Amino acid sequence: MLCADLVDVRWKDASGRTRKAVANLEDISLSGICLQMERPLPAETRVHISHPKAEFDGDVRYCIFREIGYFVGIQFAPGCKWSRKRYHPLHLLDPRRLVTQRGKKPAKENAGKPGTAVPGPASAQ
Repeated sequence: MLCADLVDVRWKDASGRTRKAVANLEDISLSGICLQMERPLPAETRVHISHPKAEFDGDVRYCIFREIGYFVGIQFAPGCKWSRKRYHPLHLLDPRRLVTQRGKKPAKENAGKPGTAVPGPASAQ
């Protein structure tokens, strides 16, 4: 699920010192999450992620630099799972819903109202 929410991340560095940072939660699933961070995290680092509504523990599986920061993939620790009932991130988006809604036409009662998309030649590409 694509999403956007700020979370706190804590981990221990190579010297054993506790570090913390704020990260943007980019993606979440039953088994893990992807964070966007300003600094890299080494693979296999154990992290603790917290939000006022939820907490998760997991291990870094990858860390890739992209133009806007580091994208860090974290696999949840055994026994740690995400569910919508437990924590619903801000701006949660299920890409599968976009695919199923893409071919639908707007209802007739909404056609022509401000803010309502009406299919036309430009959208038929």
